[in-house]
Amino acid sequence: MRAALGRIARLTRLCVGGPGGRIGALYFLMIFGLGLAGVQIGVRLIAWTADFYNALQKLDVDGALRQIAIFFGLIAVSASLHLASTYLRKMLQIRWRHALTEAALDRWLAGKAFWHLRDRTDHGLDNPDQRIAEDCRIFVDKLTAEGLELATNIVALTTYAAILWSLSTFPLAFAVMGVSVEIPRYMVWAAPLYVALASGVTHLLGRPLKALSVEQQRREADFRFALMRMREHVEAVALADGEPAERRLFGARFASIARNWRSLAKRDLVLGLFTRPYFQTVLRIPLFLALPAYLAGRVSFGGLMQIGSAFQNVVTTLSWFVFSYRDLAELAAAASRLSHFMQAAENAAAPATRPALHPSADGALALKQVVLETPGGRRLQALPELRLAAGGGYWLSAPSGHGKSSLAKAVAGLWRHGDGRIERPWGRIVVLPQQPYLPLGDLRTVLSYPLPPGALDDDALRRALEQVGLPALWTLDAAGWSEARRGLSGGERQRLALARALLQKPDWLVLDEATSALDRAGEGQVLAALRAALPLATLIVIAHREPAGLGPLELIELDRAVPVRDDAAFPALRSA
Repeated sequence: MRAALGRIARLTRLCVGGPGGRIGALYFLMIFGLGLAGVQIGVRLIAWTADFYNALQKLDVDGALRQIAIFFGLIAVSASLHLASTYLRKMLQIRWRHALTEAALDRWLAGKAFWHLRDRTDHGLDNPDQRIAEDCRIFVDKLTAEGLELATNIVALTTYAAILWSLSTFPLAFAVMGVSVEIPRYMVWAAPLYVALASGVTHLLGRPLKALSVEQQRREADFRFALMRMREHVEAVALADGEPAERRLFGARFASIARNWRSLAKRDLVLGLFTRPYFQTVLRIPLFLALPAYLAGRVSFGGLMQIGSAFQNVVTTLSWFVFSYRDLAELAAAASRLSHFMQAAENAAAPATRPALHPSADGALALKQVVLETPGGRRLQALPELRLAAGGGYWLSAPSGHGKSSLAKAVAGLWRHGDGRIERPWGRIVVLPQQPYLPLGDLRTVLSYPLPPGALDDDALRRALEQVGLPALWTLDAAGWSEARRGLSGGERQRLALARALLQKPDWLVLDEATSALDRAGEGQVLAALRAALPLATLIVIAHREPAGLGPLELIELDRAVPVRDDAAFPALRSA
């Protein structure tokens, strides 16, 4: 319980401390004030109950009609307070959700944590997209609902309990085995005892709900991820006639959802076997408890109804835990998932230590005693000790599985599996992978990425498309680009990525099979344009075949300790 409250408190601080969070805190206070006004309406209704039923007992028609008018006035004020509170709570929710989402995104993106979370095997984190999109919403929704209700109920409880104390002037007297027992103001003591027993039973029956809710969210997210993954690879699935396999996968993941759902339903049923009868009887128990005083002539009929109303308010206020148990379980589950996500993201953003990254003293890229590993711990073949001087052109070759792509990621600062020392050169390093990424948006957004749209002028964008052999794309309107985007071949996507590299003008450009989908002539055209546009950049090409269009390159076979060719046109590559 203490750990859950600590997690909720930490996340609440993020809500208040984020953008718009302080205004949200003001909304919280305003809603709390409206809740207190609602409590005063409840107090007035308790008094109204006595006046109305006493008028009925006396057959006072005018008094009864006056009380009916007062009743509708009180209800109108109560409804207005409720509507204003509901509107402000929605404004509070969007502000705090925005603040919490910003905090989650900051941690996910900082230090490339999003990459390291997908790469690590020990963080136990699943579906970070759901943690950000869904759990932030659930947490804020439940926090503002249950938190405000708890704060209001604390004040309401003291108010209603004081009224019940003032009304419960009569004792309960009875005999047990010949011994007389008298309990003064027994109505006051009956309320907390009654609710305490009910709360204990509720917690005992509903305790498994938190774990089941966490598991349900995970399985739902796994199912959505499988659907999204197929949507991203529809062509490959269609060409492989993979529909039956995908259908089996979807069926298995949905069956997992259904199994946990049945467990949730059974637990809800078990909990409901107690809470539903409790909910339906809690409004009648007060009358039954006060009935002996009425039958003994100690209170009037109106007084009986007034005591019953006061007791009812005390019991329903105390029963907040019983009625809100399901929502509290969801709040605790969302807080647990979010806290785990944010802690994992913060840990993943820590600077890399293996292999060790250091700034280069002379602007060269150097590898010293570097041995990379797979995420599972399997060591790859040791890499040669290399020094790649700035301004040159290099072709890195090795058999599949030797760690060429892992080396590119290590140079970019992403790979954290291995040993040795990597000295990174000065300037901007851009690594283009084999599978290019096209962000959402129009053509200008795709070409300018990661800069914002509009950061580059249209003439530069158009020239870049011409240089990579895609001038026709510039003539498309928004609808035409949307249609063309879906039909882009692998080679065209690689051309777009190379156009982005032209526009970024990096000091070091690493092409990791970035032209593998192009034919020899197309590769030569694009790489020649790249070299002409970036004459001072250092080019490192990782490929199985010799790149075309770049002129003489220093060939480095990573499964050997020394280079096999040394062209005078570029700075020599030598052992460190």
